[in-house]
Amino acid sequence: MAGDKGPRRAPQEAVRAVREDIIRGVFAPGERLTEEALAARYGVSRVPVREALRVLEAEGFVEAKPYVGVFVKELSEAEAEDLLELRSVIEPMCAARAARNRTPEQLGRLKELVNLGWDAVREGRLEEVPRLNSRFHEVIAEASGSEVLGQMIRQLSQKIAWVYAVGLTLRAEDSWREHEEILAALSAGDADRASALLGRHIVRATTAYRRRARSGDIPA
Repeated sequence: MAGDKGPRRAPQEAVRAVREDIIRGVFAPGERLTEEALAARYGVSRVPVREALRVLEAEGFVEAKPYVGVFVKELSEAEAEDLLELRSVIEPMCAARAARNRTPEQLGRLKELVNLGWDAVREGRLEEVPRLNSRFHEVIAEASGSEVLGQMIRQLSQKIAWVYAVGLTLRAEDSWREHEEILAALSAGDADRASALLGRHIVRATTAYRRRARSGDIPA
């Protein structure tokens, strides 16, 4: 079929590309996604796009409606609250363990991410903030030394980035200032302070999200 011609690319790459565009708001909640348009956008054939949409449906980013099409899912308020509550329990535990187990390489990566985050904020490249934010929290989870916690955070991080996408850009400066404080506590090996700071960071981000949701500026 003519529509299936194009560069061969791993479905994982297509999954990542579509997921990031959903998180960044390129595709709005409720928007219909077609294989043809996505294949043209990413310069791939329809085959990896089709497989990517199946994966994203399983992850909860899109919804397939029989005989109608595939649409970007609208995250419900209940789903968002569940994700935020899970994050508030798991991530402070990760931070405490990371303060004890982090390596110099992981600290260096966190410092690099903080610098990249500040650069993006100061240069107005706010569409990059959710991805950098997710990666910062994933590295903390990796530094915890717990494969179980790391896996849980990796599974949550993309959904959390989606929930926070709007609020992160609105409180970007505060968020990266808080990241700096968390990094300082990790560098000092202060488990209690790292855990407390990360817990406070999540509370502030969650409060900002809920405020926006109540005002109607975030789909719920």
